[in-house]
Amino acid sequence: MKKEEIMRFLLKSIEDRRWSESAQNQAVNAIKFYFEKVLGQERTFYELRPRKSQKLPGVFSEQEIIALFKAIENLKHRTILMLIYSAGLRIGESVKLRKADINLERKSIFIKAGKGKKDRYSVLSDKVVLLLQEYIEAYKPDYWLFEGQDGGQYSTRSIQQVFRRAVAKADINPYSTVHTLRHSFATHLLERGMDLRYIQSLLGHSSSETTEIYTHVTKKAREKLYSPLDFLDIDKPTKKT
Repeated sequence: MKKEEIMRFLLKSIEDRRWSESAQNQAVNAIKFYFEKVLGQERTFYELRPRKSQKLPGVFSEQEIIALFKAIENLKHRTILMLIYSAGLRIGESVKLRKADINLERKSIFIKAGKGKKDRYSVLSDKVVLLLQEYIEAYKPDYWLFEGQDGGQYSTRSIQQVFRRAVAKADINPYSTVHTLRHSFATHLLERGMDLRYIQSLLGHSSSETTEIYTHVTKKAREKLYSPLDFLDIDKPTKKT
């Protein structure tokens, strides 16, 4: 097993299982013990240990985003990943979307929050609106926006596999995860001058002091919001399956 494969495993576990820094250290210690003590290999995994200042897997550049989406020909796969980036979704939120949560006319998406969190709305890019129209016409989803083969929710594992294949084909950051799209959404909006308060509202971030500011955006303010995907030149997908 190569060091890069172990790094991908750690990053995937951090995203899927939400490992704390302590849990990451325990995993690294176990990996080090096995390879260095059991197999007798050289000390090669010391740089895997998490750094407090580097908790995120990074952010894609806009050109990397373009390369990623151009690497996906399947209509359903491209729609899922472009929607995640376009609206700043968590992977778990994307698979829980219902068809009724999408308002193509208002270019908005309703995101039902988990326990202890607040529901929110986010924006739909003009490009994603067109893509969703094409996707819905082609796949005709019933209840869930993205259905699995049995008609239930599409799995997060399937999305991760689609993402990994696209990353490899586009030849971009191999240590990135689906969550990198969400971080890129926020970063690209900030770089284009959007008010940080609006970005935090779209992401669903809040604190005891700023909850009301960050979770309530007026209709007038929402009209000024946009998706970073609107600025990217991306071709249409060519394949349904």
